[in-house]
Amino acid sequence: MKIDFEHRQSAHCETGVISNLMRHHGLDISEPMALGIGSGLFFSHMPFIKVNGLPVTTYRIMPGDIFKKFSKRTGVEMKRQAFSSPEKAMNELDACLEQGLPVGMLTSVFYLPYLPRAFRFHFNAHNIVVYGKEGDDYLVSDPILEKPEVIDRRMLIRARFAKGMPNTNGRMYYPTHVPKDIDINVAIIKGLKYTAKDMGTIPLPIFGGRAIGFLASRVANYDKKYGKEEAKKYLGNIVRMQEEIGTGGAGFRFMFGAFLQEASARLGNPVLHKKSLEITKIGDQWRNFAYDCGRMCKDRADNLTYQDLADQLSDIGRKEILFFQSIHKMKF
Repeated sequence: MKIDFEHRQSAHCETGVISNLMRHHGLDISEPMALGIGSGLFFSHMPFIKVNGLPVTTYRIMPGDIFKKFSKRTGVEMKRQAFSSPEKAMNELDACLEQGLPVGMLTSVFYLPYLPRAFRFHFNAHNIVVYGKEGDDYLVSDPILEKPEVIDRRMLIRARFAKGMPNTNGRMYYPTHVPKDIDINVAIIKGLKYTAKDMGTIPLPIFGGRAIGFLASRVANYDKKYGKEEAKKYLGNIVRMQEEIGTGGAGFRFMFGAFLQEASARLGNPVLHKKSLEITKIGDQWRNFAYDCGRMCKDRADNLTYQDLADQLSDIGRKEILFFQSIHKMKF
């Protein structure tokens, strides 16, 4: 049982699954367009919430929300399910495959044996598409990989029902109706304005562009507050959240730039093309920040200080606030 499903590698799992599933159902949407319409780019630093003893820093909206916002703005109808038992979850998956429906689902990265061991850690919000079955093996389109993979039933169950935060509960989803008359331009504007409002105008210091400056103020004191070795753990966690979990840091800035380029062409708005170049430069700053943090964590930073890192973050924060405020004020 194998569905004719085109696998395309992408930069991020949720946006990649959206793009691949939509293309299968006749809606040719790029991954950057999925990100922009779904308002995936965000920032928050919440020191009072900790995972593995370290504060949460997120560079994107909540897992699953990109798909929800994309569906709402395009009129795509989705069926989403969670299950109380692995048996029910696998039976429902098999039924969908029998109907010729590729299925998106949440999994734990740790229990996906086709991933290199170095990439497998406890993260329960990785999106994949299952598009076929051969005996007890399932055919997988994992959007972050170059080619499709195979996973056996036992390990797929473990990946779908991993414990932790969030509990996966066998969650799966698939489109039930994709309209033929979607006004993509309207969806683009809604997604763009929502992201600009959240990043540029939220007054609380832990959300949006202002949260970048808030994090900078804390980074400046990491070594004094926690000591050298503990400070490196805090710093390394920021980089891990930026560059590994969710691809939401510099990666989302580059992807958002590509979205703005597409939006500029579709809307006939040259200002958005200039904005795409601007956010790409900010993405470069995020990458440089991550690189310097890595040097600090490995004791290769020469004369670099935590205040220097904080200054880099403060500059990024100021630029992002101005960038998104300017888009928020634009008339479409």
